[in-house]
Amino acid sequence: MSSKNLQLATVGGGCFWCTEAIFRELKGIERVVSGYSGGTAPGKPTYREVCSGLTGHAEVVQITFDADVISYEEILLIFMTTHDPTTLNRQGADRGTQYRSVIYYHDETQKDIAEAVLKEVAKYFDDPIVTEITALDIFYDAEDYHQDYYRNNSQQGYCNAVITPKLAKFRKLYAEKLK
Repeated sequence: MSSKNLQLATVGGGCFWCTEAIFRELKGIERVVSGYSGGTAPGKPTYREVCSGLTGHAEVVQITFDADVISYEEILLIFMTTHDPTTLNRQGADRGTQYRSVIYYHDETQKDIAEAVLKEVAKYFDDPIVTEITALDIFYDAEDYHQDYYRNNSQQGYCNAVITPKLAKFRKLYAEKLK
């Protein structure tokens, strides 16, 4: 039995249901948890509080990955190409600071990689990238019903209209990286 080189990545690219669904399909991803980070309100926030925009939290996913199978840089490149990093506090119809594009780094190496990835991909976008790069303070797991939302609710309207097409595009772009 070989040991794994497990590391964490925390990113927010709009609705966490979309981001979680994408990363669950990649080789080397051990676990994906939907949650909240970056807020200023005390205590563990609820979905309702985060959606109010008053807590300052972003909807994020925390990804446990085997760095011997998929690198942090690859995770960020996939992240940056599966949402719109040029829209401030918005992804599609979802609007508010809770839907901001953000990379929460866990150490200085991740910060350096994130800055390099944003610089690298910027040339492929017509508008400036607004993705924040911020040190992770606290990650809060979202409520249980948000975990693995797409797999459990794929026939729901939002899933059909937003997540299914996004997954189809992702699967085409990254077929060689799928489980």
